[in-house]
Amino acid sequence: MDLFTIQLTRVFERLSEEHEAFDSIAAVLAQAAIAEGTIFIAAFGEMKAVTAAALYSDEPLFVAADWSPTSIVTDIDRVFILAPHSEGVELAGRLSDAGIPFALVAPSSTDSDLADAFFPLTSEEPSFLQDGGKAALVPHTFAGLYIYYAVKLRIDKLLAE
Repeated sequence: MDLFTIQLTRVFERLSEEHEAFDSIAAVLAQAAIAEGTIFIAAFGEMKAVTAAALYSDEPLFVAADWSPTSIVTDIDRVFILAPHSEGVELAGRLSDAGIPFALVAPSSTDSDLADAFFPLTSEEPSFLQDGGKAALVPHTFAGLYIYYAVKLRIDKLLAE
């Protein structure tokens, strides 16, 4: 367990220094609340934990909804894409083509520059390795939840002002 705690501590320390990125994401998403739109949470894979926190916690994210491929997103809405790998690339491209602002938390790619706010999800922190050299743990869920709560606090502050 000591290695697990060390790994998470490194992840949280790195994330705790990302004030500007969290402010940018919050500014993009808060526009939906101000315009009486919806903040769609488009979480993929293990990042679906963020959707659960945003919708079902004791203090859910104001005007949030779970995004699905059948969701109707308008120009007053915003989309928060969280993808541990490349799952959000197609959605990012479609939103960009439609001129709908969105925030993206995902590994860096050529589509990263399409986002109105982007946070690079990296696994540069050392992780546990299995015998075959494959990573046994990459804590994307923990990082996603940390980012979500940091952004939510900023959105709440922006809406209170």
